[in-house]
Amino acid sequence: MAENKNNFKNIIDLTPEKEKKHTIKNSVVVPFLSGIIGCGLVIGVCFGVPSVKQAIMKNFNTSSSSSISTKATESNVGTTDFVSLTSYSDTAVYAASKILPSIVGIEITYNVTAPSMFDFFGGGQSQTSSAKASGSGIIISEDGYILTNNHVVDSASESTYYEISEATSVKVTLSGSDTQYDAEIVGKDSQTDLAVIKIKDTKDLKLTKAEFANSDSVKIGEFAMAVGNPLDLGLTITCGVVSALNREVSDGEGTTYKCIQTDAAINSGNSGGALVNSKGQVIGINTLKVSSTGVEGIGFAIPINSTTNVVDELINYKKVRRPYIGITGRDLDEDTASKYNLVQGVYVVEVEEYSAAELAGLKSGDIITAVDDKEIKTMDELNEVKNSHSIGDTIKLKVHRDGSDKDISLTLGESK
Repeated sequence: MAENKNNFKNIIDLTPEKEKKHTIKNSVVVPFLSGIIGCGLVIGVCFGVPSVKQAIMKNFNTSSSSSISTKATESNVGTTDFVSLTSYSDTAVYAASKILPSIVGIEITYNVTAPSMFDFFGGGQSQTSSAKASGSGIIISEDGYILTNNHVVDSASESTYYEISEATSVKVTLSGSDTQYDAEIVGKDSQTDLAVIKIKDTKDLKLTKAEFANSDSVKIGEFAMAVGNPLDLGLTITCGVVSALNREVSDGEGTTYKCIQTDAAINSGNSGGALVNSKGQVIGINTLKVSSTGVEGIGFAIPINSTTNVVDELINYKKVRRPYIGITGRDLDEDTASKYNLVQGVYVVEVEEYSAAELAGLKSGDIITAVDDKEIKTMDELNEVKNSHSIGDTIKLKVHRDGSDKDISLTLGESK
């Protein structure tokens, strides 16, 4: 091949200039096309050999990926790395396999009593029927304790037409099983919307306790998976991210919670289930969702760190013991205070008999303006300071009475 190539070069060099103009087709175009055809034949043969084909395609793919990465960087799209969907899938699979054995479905049965049509006319009998509700729960101990939402197990209703009984039956379904196990309500708390139930007989059951994460370390944007029993379909997972932290949201009864916001789908029946991180660790209890036209992907979970003390109280005392002052108060805003020549603060409407407030000397008509040297203007601010203390602690109140201020020491009692 080397000898022929040299000869070919020599022939071209020896061609007179006049002939070069007339033979450019023969001297340039033909060899060029021949070279292309030759390359095509070589590549075609190589693609017939699997090892050569793989090597070429590997180099091509590497080259393509590099050019795409460079292009992405040069176009300032904000990333130089490409996320592997396989890795994301593996994360979800791992988190699901870790948490699912610790999630249960809960079925609650109630008696609902409605008056007969004839009751409105002075006769007839009330009619009673059973009703069921479903939710989710998280196994928190190997001996059968389960954490859920209060509204999953509570039958309280503001309806003046229907009477709803306490739960007549509590059933739990474990992951991977259709068998229902009898359970009982250990304790519930409406202020935190948390409750604890327990499987009655766990002798032959191998229960998997959920692993809790530090919810104070959760970051916006990190992976989040909601796990529960939506629409009573059975245990289901949905994936998303942590959308926001410390969101203040209120339920239909006006109770305010500080929650983790997520876009992982949360539907009816998910309540009491877990919001978990990429390690399958619980970071929150799925509790609320925004349901409205034009709204999508806004759900809320109670941070798991805020449940620890509540769970201990519910298991040990069947309720949450809280520090208690014993007053009925009203917010006195600036306009109202100015109108009646008063100061802004919490106006004491009524003092309960034998309460901590009465024992400390608080009176109806007093205006509480500060607690522990911290200025307050609302009942919420007063309760926030109070709840940071324990039963039996002494707090200092600054009270405005009859045109002058005075300090009162009050020893916190226990809520009823």
